[in-house]
Amino acid sequence: MFLLPGVVISWYVTETPIPDHIATEMKNYLFARAHPVDGGWGLHIEGESTVFGTAMNYTALRILGVSEEDPVLIKARGTLHKMGGAIAGPHWAKFWLSVLGICQWEIVNPIPPEFWLLPDWFPVSPWRWWVHTRMVFLGSGFIWSRRWTIKETPLIRQLRQELFAEPYESIDWTGNRNTIYKIDNYHPKCWLLNVINWILVNIWIPYFRANWIIKKAEDWTWNLIQMEDKNTDYSDIAPVSMPMNFVACYIREGPDSFSVQRHRDRMADYLWVKGEGMLVNGTNGVQCWDTAFTIQAVMDAGLAEDAKWKPMLTRALEFLEDQQMRENVDDQAICYRQQRKGGWAFSNKVQGYAVSDCISEALKAVLLLQRTPGYPTLLEDQRIYDAIDTLLTYQHAWSGGCASYEQARQGEWLELLNAAEVFGRIMVEYDYPECTTAVVTALSLFSKHYPDYRATDIKTFKAKAVDYIRNAQFPDGSWYGSWGICFTYAAMFALESLASIGEYYENSEHSRKGCDFLVSKQRADGGWSESYRSCETMTYVEHPTGSQVVMTAWAIIGLLEAGYPHRRPIEKGLKLIMSRQQPNGEWLQEAIEGVFNKSCMISYPNYKFIFPIKALGMYARKYGDSPLQ
Repeated sequence: MFLLPGVVISWYVTETPIPDHIATEMKNYLFARAHPVDGGWGLHIEGESTVFGTAMNYTALRILGVSEEDPVLIKARGTLHKMGGAIAGPHWAKFWLSVLGICQWEIVNPIPPEFWLLPDWFPVSPWRWWVHTRMVFLGSGFIWSRRWTIKETPLIRQLRQELFAEPYESIDWTGNRNTIYKIDNYHPKCWLLNVINWILVNIWIPYFRANWIIKKAEDWTWNLIQMEDKNTDYSDIAPVSMPMNFVACYIREGPDSFSVQRHRDRMADYLWVKGEGMLVNGTNGVQCWDTAFTIQAVMDAGLAEDAKWKPMLTRALEFLEDQQMRENVDDQAICYRQQRKGGWAFSNKVQGYAVSDCISEALKAVLLLQRTPGYPTLLEDQRIYDAIDTLLTYQHAWSGGCASYEQARQGEWLELLNAAEVFGRIMVEYDYPECTTAVVTALSLFSKHYPDYRATDIKTFKAKAVDYIRNAQFPDGSWYGSWGICFTYAAMFALESLASIGEYYENSEHSRKGCDFLVSKQRADGGWSESYRSCETMTYVEHPTGSQVVMTAWAIIGLLEAGYPHRRPIEKGLKLIMSRQQPNGEWLQEAIEGVFNKSCMISYPNYKFIFPIKALGMYARKYGDSPLQ
């Protein structure tokens, strides 16, 4: 719920016309997603109201043409004021409201672009940060350095009177720099970051931040922004940093420049319309990710050789062939990018950021289909080898686990500098059970067909990775998931990876404990139900609405992968999945399924098709298409 306002604000400040049909559908979505009790908005669609969500979405609705006297905004404004008003927003809210001129820049903690001038060996150099964080810091730092604000408009003057619980003229901007509402403050700033900010504000900026340093920092930051725009054709890594780069281009090159026009064009890639209206996706799609999983689901269901599905699967294979990234980015070392040749992105090759599990799942899908009779061989061996070469760069030598976008470049202690407040674990890369599992299963499948290619490297890699998966298991048999909710999601992946090396319920303590954990969470109706609160608290929390089809499918897949010997729990779960299937074959959207950075949830609408199909198909292939007991 924090992405759409950034896009709308960037349109407003860059003089980008907002077509009526887009404004209408965005208003519909925000109206539909207002909290049913207090009328505010949260960090995500199931979250409680926050200053971040409420102030930003209120502002977006006003820009989109909604009157301050609209009942929806009257209710939201009352909630915002009860939470302390916009001055109690987190860092990103204060940033965007300062760009608009609603807040003054003194309320924003420093975002000095001169950090990019630090030598690469320096422990806190931005190139060491997690890629999403450093990309946000890149564009926002350039804008902060300019203290750029749009020309005052009547709407801005009105919002100054609407968003605060006290008169605008009396606000102590500097004194409220660290004011934040308790629910927004998921990751409070530590004493060290507060000290650094004090030094920057009171010593560095007034006494040492000379004009030549500012110019050098802004010029280098601008070069990095240009590289990011070039390498992604102006879509950038995600719609958090993309609007910031868009505004930076507007400031640097003007409203009629190619960079500004291209950003305007590419913004459409992030927009999505559903029944409630138009929203902004967390990425420019999930094309490669969902396509790879869909292929695997159909394969696991034993339907790949059915003539009915061959055209669909052939087109899916053609899509993955087309979306494989054939080269590394230009100036890879200069712009601090990870090797990507042979890889796949989460969305598409234009966005161009390879991710370990995205490469793995796409590679598995390609290998499975190309080895199935009746399907073409579109990727020759060298392209498969390229994917393997890139996959093998994601492992951390000290743990054996795998990262997401790139190897970690600094330790977890860098979280001391996490200034976002609303997210956790955003400063560096981490080991992820899901990513590690995906790589292990991809390497296992690859080695069956290519036993001689980098055999020693793969054997060593897998041994370390599996040790990590074992070590990452909690005492109760669970694994913590970072990209899906949460323990159920991670268990499915972990049990699959153990099975890929021959560890099952019958011969592996880790597999057995994982299965026992899943079975212990099964509900009386046969389903599984896990809330996003699990991600925030790192303890299993059931969803208040009851059993969920997607989580039930995840649990069943994990049990089947592990060779769990007792059919009764599996069949109970399958009965629940089947009972929820609609007459037209679909399943309805239920609770949210995805997560990032512990506190922000995201929806994966295709999961409700992919994983139930996979669970049902795996069971039918193992036990036959007989009635469930």
